[in-house]
Amino acid sequence: MNDLADLFALPFMQRALIAAFVTGLAAPAIGTYLVQRRLALMGDGIGHVAVTGVAIGLVTSTSPTWTAVVVAVAGAVLIEIVRERGHTNGDVALALLFYGGLAGGIFISGIGGQSTGALQRYLFGSLTTLSIDDVLVTMVLAAAVVALCLGLAPQLFAVAQDQEFARVAGLRVRFYNVLVAVLAAVSVTVAMRTVGLLLVSALMVVPVATAQQVTRSFRTTIAAAMVLGTLASVGGLAFAAAASTYDVDATPGPTIVLLALAGYVVAWPVGMWLRRRARLRAPFPSGSAPEHEPTGEHPHQHGPGCGHLAVPHDDHVDYVHDGHRHAEHGAHYDEH
Repeated sequence: MNDLADLFALPFMQRALIAAFVTGLAAPAIGTYLVQRRLALMGDGIGHVAVTGVAIGLVTSTSPTWTAVVVAVAGAVLIEIVRERGHTNGDVALALLFYGGLAGGIFISGIGGQSTGALQRYLFGSLTTLSIDDVLVTMVLAAAVVALCLGLAPQLFAVAQDQEFARVAGLRVRFYNVLVAVLAAVSVTVAMRTVGLLLVSALMVVPVATAQQVTRSFRTTIAAAMVLGTLASVGGLAFAAAASTYDVDATPGPTIVLLALAGYVVAWPVGMWLRRRARLRAPFPSGSAPEHEPTGEHPHQHGPGCGHLAVPHDDHVDYVHDGHRHAEHGAHYDEH
């Protein structure tokens, strides 16, 4: 434990911790809207396009982060335009981004004489090599993503949920669609040094999928996803750091993703239990209950304080029990 505390006292680990924290907040924030629009793989497509931006930055000796932002934003806007105009479906457009972006990045890196090691830091993440400038850029971009995702939540959710309704309500659907694409591109570049461009979509999607197992509203989903993303990012970094004290080479990026996936595995049965419990306790909508089925006996005596949901029904009260409604009538029970 002392070794781990000493490790996090080092400046490079403190920078890594800050980057992991802000990335864990930003990626699921925009990922919630992508999942809502059934574009969960969009982060992967943008991540592959960003490889070209990183390669351009390495070859031209400029900041790979900013060149990746520019190229990723351009690619995200392009795919949104292609999808909106209906020239091809979303899957084909994403495939074009996958193949063209990754191939272009490797090609440019090769002709520029850059080693594959330099590119791999962005493909698979390299939290422990962040400079102060890298951390500052990550913090600024992540803050912008979170502020817009939360500040424009009503508009972005309306567009993601039902574009026709949003258009009738007077919202600028095209603008908000492009904004989501741009924010996704920025989030990809924010997370590329944390989990890597090839795994960034996992941090955008998995915490959201985990949150959806145990939440029932959009606001609680996005809040829970951001908390889970932060826990996965910080926890993955801490786990990798702890492993290094035992001479185990655990890379932070994959560790973060695996920890996020472990959270989903834990939440999935909990979500199934909560949904089943809600179904068993849910009353029938007014006027939709089926005909009564008289039964001679019932193993449970219903009444005030019995612990089951009471539902007024005409001149009596039904009690929700094991997915049915029961009502006592003289010597028998009506079940429906």
